[in-house]
Amino acid sequence: MDLKQLFGYIGKNVVITGAASGMSKSAAELLLELGANVYAIDINPIDLPVTKKIQADLSKKEEIDRVVKDLPEKIDALFLCHGIAQFPGRELLVQKVNFYGQKYMTEQLLDRIVDHGSVTYISSVGGFGWQNIYKTAVELIDLPTWEDAMKWYDQHPELIQSAYVFSKQCLLSYVTYKCMDKSFIDRKIRINAINPGDTTTGLTDDFNKSTSPTGNAEEGAKMIENIFLKSWNGYAAEPKDMGYPMVVIGSDICSYMSGQLVYIDYGLTSSWTSGALLQENKKTIEEISASSQE
Repeated sequence: MDLKQLFGYIGKNVVITGAASGMSKSAAELLLELGANVYAIDINPIDLPVTKKIQADLSKKEEIDRVVKDLPEKIDALFLCHGIAQFPGRELLVQKVNFYGQKYMTEQLLDRIVDHGSVTYISSVGGFGWQNIYKTAVELIDLPTWEDAMKWYDQHPELIQSAYVFSKQCLLSYVTYKCMDKSFIDRKIRINAINPGDTTTGLTDDFNKSTSPTGNAEEGAKMIENIFLKSWNGYAAEPKDMGYPMVVIGSDICSYMSGQLVYIDYGLTSSWTSGALLQENKKTIEEISASSQE
């Protein structure tokens, strides 16, 4: 069997954002190898030999509208991979870049995505626990316009204080909420997200600084190491460790896969879940034991 045919990207139109660097660039390189017509978008210059390069600030509605006009009428796969770290004072910007702009762009392009096409996002392990804000996220998702959403954000400043976390939790909620929505399922358009663990990219320094309470990159790097790597004597991933699996998920290889939130973190979040379940079970056993002795 020809591997390129197995992926199903030969001659297909693929749109990918954030392609100037990191995970998305690795994904774009693989898509080119697999024969796709790649339409690449980033706020920074793109140095790949793609079908079309578009520079745009995807935090702005008018910029997204301009990009949409420059994209082909038929899209086989859409990869929304752009994102930024959080810093004080740009909480709303993080929401627009990491979630709402992606939602808006998806829905502006949905009519162009072919039947049995795919939409794949880069979210984050930072969105772990998305179930806790699901109803709130759905309230935001269901608002009809960009302007309505911006008003909603203004009215809920407390929710966006954890800017990065909330944006990623909303993105994961969106995938879960929309996978069986008529606008996707009636045309069998698949929608999935990957959740990368600690990965070394061009944004690493920003994430290190934003993690530290004092904005110190070295301190932030140590904190990230303690959270994501120390417990298993681990190591940071490379961009291809995330970009390549994402290409697989959006391909014909995963033609029956939709609504999935795929954690690519060497099992870290599974260990968090396991720990929480064991603790919950322990509590339940203790409660039962206490009540039986009354």
